[in-house]
Amino acid sequence: MNKSLVTNVIALITTLSGYFLAQPILYAIGLFALSGSVTNWLAIHMLFEKVPGLYGSGVIPARFEDFKVGIRQLMMNQFFTKENIDRFLSTSNSAQQINFVPVIEKIDLTPAFDNLVDVIEASSFGSMLAMVGGRDAVEPMREPFIEKMRASVVDITQSESFHENLKDVIEGDSNIANIQEKVSNIIEQRLNELTPSLVKEIIQDMIKKHLGWLVVWGGVFGGIIGFIAAITGNF
Repeated sequence: MNKSLVTNVIALITTLSGYFLAQPILYAIGLFALSGSVTNWLAIHMLFEKVPGLYGSGVIPARFEDFKVGIRQLMMNQFFTKENIDRFLSTSNSAQQINFVPVIEKIDLTPAFDNLVDVIEASSFGSMLAMVGGRDAVEPMREPFIEKMRASVVDITQSESFHENLKDVIEGDSNIANIQEKVSNIIEQRLNELTPSLVKEIIQDMIKKHLGWLVVWGGVFGGIIGFIAAITGNF
């Protein structure tokens, strides 16, 4: 069920009913609820899509280069440290035998989510995000983001091309510094396959269903404000 659509339709029906039935209170509730839900829906839409004339919209696909850089830094700083590479080399002679999953499952990916939120807040979209609750508004998508990110990293490390390249690196050069550089190049080549639309789809699938509640609560609180305004004679 599309929570955003249902909320907007209910608010619109309430507004029209109040108008045609000449019920000021009902009209105020509907109008304020509609303004709250539509505003929040537009804010969510602007995260993912460029809206002509609205500066700062489409911030996630527009900053997809930052997203890729963040993934690369995460993998190099957490997974492919000198200590980890040295341990891999000492316990396995084949890249196919290296299982990164246990390492990935133990890594704290919270900083990756925090960095994403920081990017959004530092962009021109930050002020609009603040209007709908700021960091607290996007907090419900922390766990889905971390789960999706962990799954994406596992997929990269389990791909055939990754293992083939890693095998060439391990068998061709035992110098850890050179291995790090070559692994970094492998990761960068893989990340270069990402496109702005793919990054948008990845993040959109993770968080859009959770952000839909912003529309619902925008309509609810808007309706409450409209009711108060109507009964106090300020509408």
